[in-house]
Amino acid sequence: MPRSDYSATLGVMPDIVLATLNAKYIHSSFGLRYLLANLGTLRERACIAEFQINQAPLEIVEAVLALEPRIVGFGVYIWNVVETTEVLGMLRRLRPEIRIVLGGPEVSYEWDGQPIVALADHVITGEADLKFAEVCGVLLGEDAAAQAALPKVMPAGLPTLEKVVMPYDLYTESDLAHRILYVEASRGCPFTCEFCLSSLDVPVRAFAIDAFLQAMQGLLDRGALTFKFVDRTFNLHLPTSMAILRFFLDRWRDGMFLHFEMVPDRLPEQLRDIIREFPAGAVQFEVGIQTFDEATSKNISRRQNLTRLEDNLRFLREQTGIHVHADLIVGLPGEDVASFGRGFDRLVKMGPQEIQVGILKRLRGTPIVRHDAEFQMKYSPVPPYEMLENRDIPFVEMQRMRRFARYWDLVANSGNFTATLALLWVGKSPFAAFMTFAESLYAKLRRTHQIALPVLAQALFDHLTGECGVSLETAAGAMMQDWNRVPGRESLRLSGTKAAESEAPKRSTAGSRQARHVVA
Repeated sequence: MPRSDYSATLGVMPDIVLATLNAKYIHSSFGLRYLLANLGTLRERACIAEFQINQAPLEIVEAVLALEPRIVGFGVYIWNVVETTEVLGMLRRLRPEIRIVLGGPEVSYEWDGQPIVALADHVITGEADLKFAEVCGVLLGEDAAAQAALPKVMPAGLPTLEKVVMPYDLYTESDLAHRILYVEASRGCPFTCEFCLSSLDVPVRAFAIDAFLQAMQGLLDRGALTFKFVDRTFNLHLPTSMAILRFFLDRWRDGMFLHFEMVPDRLPEQLRDIIREFPAGAVQFEVGIQTFDEATSKNISRRQNLTRLEDNLRFLREQTGIHVHADLIVGLPGEDVASFGRGFDRLVKMGPQEIQVGILKRLRGTPIVRHDAEFQMKYSPVPPYEMLENRDIPFVEMQRMRRFARYWDLVANSGNFTATLALLWVGKSPFAAFMTFAESLYAKLRRTHQIALPVLAQALFDHLTGECGVSLETAAGAMMQDWNRVPGRESLRLSGTKAAESEAPKRSTAGSRQARHVVA
């Protein structure tokens, strides 16, 4: 039965269970750990119980009830609200006396009328680090009048970070060995991009840098190697960025990996100097570009200097070993497929290892809704609320773009076909060339998921040697170069060529996405 790593240390059944459904086991709930760390005297009466969205709801309900809690707090997000609603429905029927408290971005805005909110006793909106402890204190107390006075929906407000206890000691040895560790040196974002919840989270607030680095040292001392910073604008404050990068660089050891989200047009020389020192593939920068169209940027209140952005990305690719993961969004108000394609081609020329093509989502609370009438924005009514069509991209075209995004992730972002992919658009628009391949692949397979890697390899090979006119020898050579780069793969036989079978890799290389791009 799934249960918390912490519950076994309590000695007694907890009064408070902090629960959520993660997208995958490898993810760890940063928010729940913050709530537990800040429970004060109630911390010893609480535990964390993490599940995954692919688990049977009945099993989750059974695991929660086995802990016999008086309060269950659920973290609700765009990726788990449907499954969590099902779990709550059963909890409410089986144990109506358990007080259910919800929090998280999915219930922090536009909560009125949500089925999951109707199932809850209380909802805490915003950053609940401190507010949750306050609510639990009332619910577990003896003051019936105070309990009755608790409103159903309670805004938490922005906690003073000096009062927030950092949760890093709550990462278990199992977390360190098997899960992504999320960390943050700051909260908030200074920008006002209308599609993003972070645009509502102002101002930017920072944890005390000395205390934060001391917490990072504690994780390093326990053997942590992978750190995913969730700061929305890591490189906004130069002294802090420099201090963090220098901290990790001075303590670097094999196997470490850092992930940062960065402002793409802000990379002063001091940062460039220290970035050059990191080993190839050891640091990933997630760069939110979203659009190159200036009119569209204005529509969504996004500010960025495209000239500086372009220079910074070229610097990262040509002078550093940083793994660049760049984001573009399909469906922004005012941008059609042709405009997106021009931006995509422009980005490909800058050479990021990964280009994440996302479909616009209508997140609760974001001001992107002000464009609904003018641009005829139509979103799916179910999570993740993706764009179905708008004035400039009809539904059929949006479906083509959705398939483009999925196949691009499988073929290009995966790093499995780096050498082969370069043959696809020689002398052509990368966007147009890959769209043609995506259409051909879908016509052949009629699916976008559960595609075996050898099937994908053969389809790409057939397209290159057929539609693109690449010679059998050239296409097979590139394909075998890609295939043999990753140890442990089964041999690959390409039909229609004598370059029959792949060989065992001649060198040992990690099989991660970043490593596959590095050795290309």
